Amino acid sequence: MSDLPSPPAEALAHSEKLVALIRGDIAANGGWIPFARYMELALYAPGLGYYTAGARKLGREGDFITAPEMTPLYGQTLARQAAEVRESGLDQILEIGAGSGALAAALLTELERLDRLPRQYYILEVSPDLRERERDLLALKVPHLLERVIWLNRLPTLYQGLIIGNEVLDAMPVHLVRAGASGIEEAGVALKHETLAWAWRPAAAELLAAAAALQLPERYQTEIQLVARGFVSTLAQSMARGVILLIDYGFPAHEYYHAERSQGTLMCHYRHRAHTDPFFLPGLQDITSHIDFSALARAGREAGLELLGYTGQAQFLINCGITDILLRTPPENAAAYLPQASAAQQLLSPSEMGELFKVIAFGKDYALPLMGFTSGDRRHTL
Repeated sequence: MSDLPSPPAEALAHSEKLVALIRGDIAANGGWIPFARYMELALYAPGLGYYTAGARKLGREGDFITAPEMTPLYGQTLARQAAEVRESGLDQILEIGAGSGALAAALLTELERLDRLPRQYYILEVSPDLRERERDLLALKVPHLLERVIWLNRLPTLYQGLIIGNEVLDAMPVHLVRAGASGIEEAGVALKHETLAWAWRPAAAELLAAAAALQLPERYQTEIQLVARGFVSTLAQSMARGVILLIDYGFPAHEYYHAERSQGTLMCHYRHRAHTDPFFLPGLQDITSHIDFSALARAGREAGLELLGYTGQAQFLINCGITDILLRTPPENAAAYLPQASAAQQLLSPSEMGELFKVIAFGKDYALPLMGFTSGDRRHTL
């Protein structure tokens, strides 16, 4: 794409290695793979995928900035909710996909200030590169707390505690479907003159049932997040008692499948530019979709979880006291206060992250209310 910056030769060679792997996978599967499989390889192929290779993804030098990288205010505010769960006797935190480690550092720092440190802070991280970056950042920011941090390769069993997933679901592989004249079709990837290209087939089995239930108008294209739904079910199976807090961008079903989103929500991020071509430089760009929170809530309930809350990010952070935390920096100290106030504005503004991002909470054997949903709970919209 001509308007996107060109990668250096080394990065381009890396992408070409991944494309060769994907071509081989297509050939081994009769010339066609579902888009979900393509997305899995593009993001997670060992040593080559976007999240498993060594390029910097997060921050100003990467492709996008998440809330924890923007400001420690985010993690400090989230710590208030974590501290409340800690008071119920649940003394462990498990973060799914900790990114740069910025959220873990802010959470641990604030929980120490509140005298509510967890006994253990687990991080489930699939990327060896990110795991190393997380360890380095935590060693820099909270070296005296590093002994509490344990990296995991898989979910624990009979876990009791708080699970946090910040912008994890949007990077899980999605199936793409559209309503054709003869029924629901699934998008796949094939080769056209050795180039990756779209190829559609009639949808089958679970995907067909999920798409048919949406009653999509003809030519409507969207995503079905079977992997994200399955992930919530897996979290439920691994948990004996506790709270699951998931933060991501998305909508309830009646907004997600609105006529204005007739081409879906699939988006790619490369060097802080957003575009819609998932075949551009595989392995060098992120591929994401917004979350259907209604489907997520249904998956949780079917897996035996209780839906404890659902609201916008701004409302959740306000409920947890972000304004009080901001005012710990005196406004008279403009050099320190103004950058924090600007970051808070980005987190809270409806035109930025405040309304697009949502927070959903599930519980298992946990009956207490959560402060993040004391006002503005929207469970009734799911």
